[in-house]
Amino acid sequence: KFDPTNLKPENIDQEITDILGEVQSLQKEGKLRTLGLSNESAWGTQKWVTIAEQQNLPRVVSIQNEYSLICRIFDLDLAETSIMEDVGLLAFSPLAAGPLSGKYLDGNVPADSRRAQQDGLNGRYTPQSQKAIGLYGDIAKKHGLNFAQMALAFCLTRPFMASVIIGATSMEQLRINIAAKDLKLSLEVMEDIQMVQELNV
Repeated sequence: KFDPTNLKPENIDQEITDILGEVQSLQKEGKLRTLGLSNESAWGTQKWVTIAEQQNLPRVVSIQNEYSLICRIFDLDLAETSIMEDVGLLAFSPLAAGPLSGKYLDGNVPADSRRAQQDGLNGRYTPQSQKAIGLYGDIAKKHGLNFAQMALAFCLTRPFMASVIIGATSMEQLRINIAAKDLKLSLEVMEDIQMVQELNV
């Protein structure tokens, strides 16, 4: 929730300028190559870019925000900023902390899973999201795809994507996730995914 009560834009400008100045110093010392943001807004990202250009300071090259089949807030406005300002997305939680791997589709909750520790997965696993997850699982099954790989491969289709951050608790999960880089989703799969988006479940 955005609270502008004590907001002072001039303080924000100075803070960004100071940070970018320090980045520039570290780059000159050979200690830093590039700079990225995390959990930033479209306005905030643009602010960093604009100040860097105005002050001839290092430019941010990436933004690390959440993105997945069930979390596409980035598409609303950050996508435009990302593409137009060349600030690539490093997507975290591309499997929504597990549900988009298909592990919960059968109703089971493995003892070593995140849901065993936190049932709602920080708001990612809700009655509404479960409907969408089920439909995406049906698409993967229909087209003979591994659910996790389909979810990761979808993220890689986005024009603003710099990289997708994966996580794994076993070598098998790691192999499955890495293999998603070679999966090219067909037009039919993409159309089915879009249909789920349009259902607004």
